Amino acid sequence: MTPEEFQAALTRLDWKQSDFCRMADVDKNTPSRWIKGTTPVPGWAARFLAMALEIKRLAALIEPPKSPKV
Repeated sequence: MTPEEFQAALTRLDWKQSDFCRMADVDKNTPSRWIKGTTPVPGWAARFLAMALEIKRLAALIEPPKSPKV
């Protein structure tokens, strides 16, 4: 996973880097190092984000449509 792909996955999930850190239990500076290219994005992080994206996709299939506010 490239730094750009990592950032794009966070965007698609509507997550901040801090959200990822909390859910993946990593140091708050870790995603910044990946995005800057200082250290490579590890395989587990790519799989974690792929799983989260799949859960989001599946959840959309069972969630009722949002009704407009009156």
